[in-house]
Amino acid sequence: MESEVSRNPWRVLEFYSGIGGLRYSLLKAAVNATVVEAFDINDVANDVYQHNFGHRPFQGNIQTLNAADLDSYNADAWLLSPPCQPYTRQGLQKGSSDARASSFLKILELVPQLLRPPSYLFVENVVGFETSDTHAILVDILEKNNFVTQEFILSPLQFGLPYSRPRYYCLAKRKPLSFEVPEFNNQLLRTPGPLLGQTASTMEKEQLLSPEYWDELLQACQPVDDFLVFRTFGNRKDSSTDSFHANDSVKSDRSDEENDVYIVPSSLIERWGSAMGILLPFDSYSFLCFLYIVYPHSKRCCCFTKSYYRYVKGTGSLLATVQERTENRMPSLQGLSLRYFMPREVANLHSFPEDFQFPQHISLRQRYAMLGNSLSVGVVAPLLQYLFTNPS
Repeated sequence: MESEVSRNPWRVLEFYSGIGGLRYSLLKAAVNATVVEAFDINDVANDVYQHNFGHRPFQGNIQTLNAADLDSYNADAWLLSPPCQPYTRQGLQKGSSDARASSFLKILELVPQLLRPPSYLFVENVVGFETSDTHAILVDILEKNNFVTQEFILSPLQFGLPYSRPRYYCLAKRKPLSFEVPEFNNQLLRTPGPLLGQTASTMEKEQLLSPEYWDELLQACQPVDDFLVFRTFGNRKDSSTDSFHANDSVKSDRSDEENDVYIVPSSLIERWGSAMGILLPFDSYSFLCFLYIVYPHSKRCCCFTKSYYRYVKGTGSLLATVQERTENRMPSLQGLSLRYFMPREVANLHSFPEDFQFPQHISLRQRYAMLGNSLSVGVVAPLLQYLFTNPS
């Protein structure tokens, strides 16, 4: 492996930088790299990025960039997390005909025109991108411009994190650079095997989609408890209910007197109770839940979307803060004292560092929306470490 200490840092461009997930992933991966510019059109996201990194991303329309502009950065690597709406299963799946795909397509079209193309390229998007016409364009351009690729669909659950958020990732290197495990070149993988140095895949797709595979993974996951601002149930044996207490090691998003904003109103529970299914046993795997209620000891919660806190169905898990003791019956939803996960807790599940903060002027709904649009640092960091590692 090339020494990370002996050479100059990789120069990185960060496209669709959001609140800094890609940059945090670089830091967590301990890659010797410097972000020479970030790009995002969202003013509020740029406020958050600037607050945490002291640098405000370029906020103009990146479709105005030309090849000379990109060459001027002398960048070794491009990291991209383009808009996912054209490819989501809940959307219209218009792919490249969706206007929100146009900026990414424009960037790809510039690659053949560059005098100094990047040596490394990383793309993150939702599951469904891999079957889109945009994906076909991406792969075609990379192949024609001397890149070799390895693609993945991975979830934080496969890295010991109790969070179901499968995403598509494309890693590309420009020849003569090569991957540490070249056996998987030009393949789409659903396990992190190459990141662990494994040179053979022994599991078929059917096995990877089986409940048994995921149940085994869940056994190795940390409990949700480890990511909470308020954590674990008390041990009061004489009580009919077990309540949770504060975890002093993690800062709350709001002061204690404001924490009631996270309590799920009774009116919502009455209206959407049928959608708030408790998955029993709590640690079982299912692709089918729209939303399910978790406890601190649970080993999985559902993906948080940008609509979390605004809507109930299909936007993320709720936390039961009271454990009702019942015999031979389901606990009542009203008796569970349900609350939303706090933004800090969602950030923890994303593996954002403890020093990540939102500026005070960012509203609660904006915080949830930006976290829902962000990525899993716990997954992207090992991918970037693998991408930037070159065989001896």
